[in-house]
Amino acid sequence: MPSRFVFNLAPTGVVPTKEVNPSVPTSSSEIAEQVLECAELGVNMVHLHARDPQTGEHSPDKTEYARIIAEIRRHAPTLLICVTTSGREVPQLERRAAVLELDGHLKPDFASLTLSSLNFSHEASVNAPETILGLVRRMRANGIRPELEVFDLGMVNYAHYLLAKGLIAPPHYFNVILGGPAGAQADPLHLGLMVRDLPDGSIWSGGGFGHHQLSVNTMALASGGGIRVGLEDNLWMDSERSQPATNRQLVERARETAELLGRHPYTSAELRDALGLAALH
Repeated sequence: MPSRFVFNLAPTGVVPTKEVNPSVPTSSSEIAEQVLECAELGVNMVHLHARDPQTGEHSPDKTEYARIIAEIRRHAPTLLICVTTSGREVPQLERRAAVLELDGHLKPDFASLTLSSLNFSHEASVNAPETILGLVRRMRANGIRPELEVFDLGMVNYAHYLLAKGLIAPPHYFNVILGGPAGAQADPLHLGLMVRDLPDGSIWSGGGFGHHQLSVNTMALASGGGIRVGLEDNLWMDSERSQPATNRQLVERARETAELLGRHPYTSAELRDALGLAALH
């Protein structure tokens, strides 16, 4: 089993609000501040969602992403940065792809690519084939790597489809997200089947919805994978939802779990090398 792992922070997401958990970062400055705090604890990659500065709602505005990325790169220049192209509230390809236009020191290393449509508890994330193909082609054209998001085995198969079409190339990076109402569940057999079928040359992290976050993180670490952790997926420290979490607390708990299993996060420079990315200074 490899000793090093991807430590991916998803600090904000689309849905979480301060009304439910006051620690959810919604302004660009809050998001950057919490990312940098967690980077000091070992996080080597971040999965960003920007928010509208007036409403606090999810926003595809590349200006807000630029603010967040500029602040992160000012203080943690080698941290791997992924931006979302989520279709959960933004169905239009042009709006979802706007963030891929950032360049220079603001260009993200990765952009998320969800490999099929899926249902959440109260809404759908619609990812039509032409949208997925449009996004991955723009990522390739702009030198941005896809962070391949898979929620069930069919999405893993779609990654093989993209590979056969020459649209993705190793080393691949996958987030394997379990425990949703309409996807693979937080079960060792579900995780094992999905990881077994990942393309050769894949590096992966496991993440879980809600209270499944800790169990999926633990299974992933015990299986040689990395982890995705943060308030995007889980707002509570306990399954009874009595103790609101912070990003820092979730990261600290994940780090302690990893240490018990003899696992240690890559430095961001090491992870860049493992994923075949150019070094940043």
